[in-house]
Amino acid sequence: QVQLVESGGGSVQAGGSLRLSCAASGLRISGYCLGWFRAAAGKEREGVAISESDGTPTYADHAKGRFTISRDNAKNTLYLEMNNLKPEDTAMYYCAASPLAFCYSLRILSSYRWGQGTQVTVSS
Repeated sequence: QVQLVESGGGSVQAGGSLRLSCAASGLRISGYCLGWFRAAAGKEREGVAISESDGTPTYADHAKGRFTISRDNAKNTLYLEMNNLKPEDTAMYYCAASPLAFCYSLRILSSYRWGQGTQVTVSS
């Protein structure tokens, strides 16, 4: 049974940092396309960053220069380091995994399996 469990969310002030983790079970993340997505209240889910199966990252414009996606295949875990957080980063953050080798940029793939999400709240 595939399971993705996010952790590391919380409440921070603007300019602060958080590190999100996504622990995978029931699959080996090596060879998987992995991604972080978010959904703010009342808004559609959008891409934040993805990691191709070879580890190549792609970032949304709003994440460039502030967020870093990484994976530890040995720990079967995906990470998102978020720095200089802004109030507009407030959202539920979800990790996703697809058995495809390519993520096709920040598209929401039908093959994605999703975690339950972790809330990030940034106050001004």
